[in-house]
Amino acid sequence: MKHIGIVACSAEGAALCYQAICRDALQMVGKNDHPRITMDSIPLAAWMPSFDAGDYRGVARIMLDSAHLLAAAGADFAICPDNSAHRAWDHVQAETPIPWLHIAREVGAEAQRRGHRRVGVLGTRFTMDGPVYRDTLAPMGIGTMVPEADDYETVDRIIFSELVDGVFTDASRQAYDAVIARLRERGCDAVALACTEIPLLMRSDESPLPTLDSTRLLASAALREALA
Repeated sequence: MKHIGIVACSAEGAALCYQAICRDALQMVGKNDHPRITMDSIPLAAWMPSFDAGDYRGVARIMLDSAHLLAAAGADFAICPDNSAHRAWDHVQAETPIPWLHIAREVGAEAQRRGHRRVGVLGTRFTMDGPVYRDTLAPMGIGTMVPEADDYETVDRIIFSELVDGVFTDASRQAYDAVIARLRERGCDAVALACTEIPLLMRSDESPLPTLDSTRLLASAALREALA
């Protein structure tokens, strides 16, 4: 099995991704077994100045710092369970010592497999504003849509004031359900949970739209790659 490297950004999303790999491995590998996994976690506080400044070369430098550490530890490839960080993708790929899997490509592949044609995108302002999902899903024939102004602010605010700190409330879940319902009214047939903490808040069986869980889809892809 290949050695998986995890470049952690926020603790909650990275922990969920690690746990999902291990749980999937119970069925795909065996009891108490999974590929070797090494995680490097540079504090989110070190990332935020670059995000806030729109400095994606700066974000890439942090990711590459982790990638070099993971490569030295023996990782065969890397994943980053953080959607916003993928705005630095091209800068990372220019200098990375090991291959990476791309979170939005895994979400897009699952949307394509299910036959979705227009996907709502819930994430941080960096993800909703950026090209990560739009430019990845468009060549697959899948349109994307982000929430309108008030909903956009609500989604981003809850992520940074609650979810990244491990706070998950019924009020915020209901607020997100309302946002998703309005995306459905605008023509979306699925919603991407494109912040790796959102799956910890949402209940897929209660969502007004089918959900595409970016965290667990990336974890599943990493496990398949490790077993390939």
